[in-house]
Amino acid sequence: MDVVVVGGGAAGFFAALSAKEHNPEFNVTILEKSSQTLSKVKISGGGRCNVTHSCFEISKLVSYYPRGERFLKKAFYQFQPKDTIHWFQSRNVLLKTERDNRVFPESDSSQTIIDCFLSEVRKNNISIQTSSEVKQITFTDDSKKFALLVKKNKRDSKINGNTENSQMDEIISADKVIVTTGGMSKNSFLFKLDMKINQPVASLFSFNIQDKKLIELKGLSFIGVSVKINELKNKVKGDLLITHWGISGPSILELSSLAARSLYEKDYIFKVTINWSDKKPEEWQNYFLGLKDKISKQKIKNHNAGWANRFWVYLLQKTNINEDKIWADVSKKEINRLIQCICQDEYLVEGKTTCKEEFVTCGGVDLSEINHNTMESKKYKGLYFAGEVLDIDGITGGFNFQSAWTTGYIAGRLMN
Repeated sequence: MDVVVVGGGAAGFFAALSAKEHNPEFNVTILEKSSQTLSKVKISGGGRCNVTHSCFEISKLVSYYPRGERFLKKAFYQFQPKDTIHWFQSRNVLLKTERDNRVFPESDSSQTIIDCFLSEVRKNNISIQTSSEVKQITFTDDSKKFALLVKKNKRDSKINGNTENSQMDEIISADKVIVTTGGMSKNSFLFKLDMKINQPVASLFSFNIQDKKLIELKGLSFIGVSVKINELKNKVKGDLLITHWGISGPSILELSSLAARSLYEKDYIFKVTINWSDKKPEEWQNYFLGLKDKISKQKIKNHNAGWANRFWVYLLQKTNINEDKIWADVSKKEINRLIQCICQDEYLVEGKTTCKEEFVTCGGVDLSEINHNTMESKKYKGLYFAGEVLDIDGITGGFNFQSAWTTGYIAGRLMN
């Protein structure tokens, strides 16, 4: 039995290894269109690879997936984070769980995960063909086999020392095919199949804000910030980072994931409101009025309310409060403006910036096309799907890798 896995990423390797583990007699081949496999694993989590999330309650786990929640609920009963941790640790990959429940290799290096996969592939005699882009998949009822049209890109050495790319087409035959091509591009071969595909759009991205004063604060991070998109119901609380293009961090990435399609429809131009603190307005009012009594003769700029000094000055300047004023001279109106800015700070977002290590798309093969027990296409027997090519995506924190491991494992296990 010849099995071809299209895509040499996280889901592809896991599906290939699962296929070989459960069906040792199968011949398994991975086709990767680029010159390297596992490139996204390499850069994920800032190069540390957030392999999963320490959440073993399935009803809670699925809540971290804006798309695919019901589909994954059934799939996670077959393979969930607990199984992922066991899979890696049984192959001598030591893992650690951080305070926010993200799980990383103890080495803090994604290369540990890559080396594990490559070692397992070698042990199981799985073939890897890079620079091999699948352009079309056809299925003939007569032969009961798939025919994959593959464009091979090769670098040919020249006598003068230069190299040139040459291309050739090849037909590869397969009894079973698992598609794990990741976030879909507009020219994907899958659009040639008779399947419903939801338009892929970006998820997990930062917000671009053209505010020079804010951008001057790049590098500052905040804990427990609340952010909401004004025109939508989406609201998230978490850490936030000011960058040289706007705002990012876990709270922003999660918000972008929840509202991915809506923000695409708005052409990524919208307003957000930030609450920089978890204190209520009345708590701030009592706090500032107390300062007027306790340190009435001190300059307001010298008391930063627990923030970095430059952020505190930024708030004062934004609310037109003279930073050299003493607390005794700060009016109630000025205090109210300051509280309004702290609790309801509004910004216009004009565009997005995709984080390479977190890049995810929502959209892909519609889940109504897939048997959730096997990951097999309902229309094409023997054609399976796993990973981000499906219309499944999670927020940041190891959830997207977990859905890749889960769907890849199932696709490989239930093929016969």
